[in-house]
Amino acid sequence: MGEFVYGSGAWGGDPAITPSLRIEVRDGDIADVEYAPAPEGLGRFYLGFQPRDFFDDPAESAPVDLAAEAEAFAEWALLVGAVDVEAKHVRRLLAEEHVDEPADTFVEETVERLVRLVGLPIPDGLEGGADLL
Repeated sequence: MGEFVYGSGAWGGDPAITPSLRIEVRDGDIADVEYAPAPEGLGRFYLGFQPRDFFDDPAESAPVDLAAEAEAFAEWALLVGAVDVEAKHVRRLLAEEHVDEPADTFVEETVERLVRLVGLPIPDGLEGGADLL
């Protein structure tokens, strides 16, 4: 459990300045990812489980358009100077609907893969995933 904010070109930077990224890791099973700028209606997705599925309650989170979020996040990555990230690589990391078990044992592993994919340094406290458990 932890929150990582990327803004002003660094982890721990100002999230009010765009481009920005906020990743909140919850319980080793869910990570909320918010990024800006994003197209209208986009800018938030999940890694690991979607809260609506994990808690078996549709009110826990709105449905996510995975293809649109992957495309928008790949565009966001260009704003932070990452290599040209293909949306299909982002898409593979996003939490699917009604998944029984995500690919990674701990969501921190998926967060680390996403951060590396967009070419950002791993924030302090995330390395290996075990530090947050």
